[in-house]
Amino acid sequence: MPEYYLTNSEHEIFCEQSNQIINKLKLKGSLNVVEFGAGDGAKTLELLKAMLGQKLDVTYVPIDISNEAITILQNRLRKQLPELKVMPKVGDYFSLLKSHLWDTDAQNLYLFLGSNIGNYSDQSAAQLLQLFNKSMRLGDGLLVGVDLQKSPTVIYDAYFDPHGITKRFNLNLLHRLNRELNANFNTDLFDFECVYDPDKGEVKSYLVSLEDQTITLLGNNIRFFKNERIWTELSKKYTLNQLEELARQNGFSVKNHFLDRKKYFTNSLWIKER
Repeated sequence: MPEYYLTNSEHEIFCEQSNQIINKLKLKGSLNVVEFGAGDGAKTLELLKAMLGQKLDVTYVPIDISNEAITILQNRLRKQLPELKVMPKVGDYFSLLKSHLWDTDAQNLYLFLGSNIGNYSDQSAAQLLQLFNKSMRLGDGLLVGVDLQKSPTVIYDAYFDPHGITKRFNLNLLHRLNRELNANFNTDLFDFECVYDPDKGEVKSYLVSLEDQTITLLGNNIRFFKNERIWTELSKKYTLNQLEELARQNGFSVKNHFLDRKKYFTNSLWIKER
């Protein structure tokens, strides 16, 4: 939908600035590009094309919890970049990070894109970044896709769109609970609510019970009062200064911010320095 600017903003950065990102890495040999939560890899494809265009020795390590997503991505890469070395991993990237399942002799570039960092609380984001840092060597890079603070109206419209798409996306959680865990949610008795706090830079999404009701889930009766909420999502928006402080606190230095033309989004390149 047009209001959800994040994907297009990040895709624009990779289409127009991939070579600049690569040049900032100052590569000395082979490179592992390790992507956490690879999904369909559409944006990363532009970066990988640029790397191959520069004749770099690249191994792409896409990591995703979904085996289906990895299979689709592999098939796509075989067709579009058949010369690319690919070493996919399926599973939770917290456990995979600790197992070092890729060549640690090569330089590493970790990708954590799509503003996924915004789905973590401050404490959880720090824990994740420290885990990244521990598995990296000095000079390795981390490219973080981050949504920036901007007009509250622009942000609010992206998460509470007039088409009702985000509402249906959130209500689908209840449909899945019914289908996969034999719950008995009546989705007509829940509405969607979204709140943006520009002081904290936080979008929070909720499903709201429209009346007193009792739900059965996994053999348990769960009572909802009217207007009681289920918290479904956190999406934090950062300033560049906040990002630089987050990097510093977790053992990284910021090499460069690569912004889209509207300055809505950044792919920030961090280097492990300690």
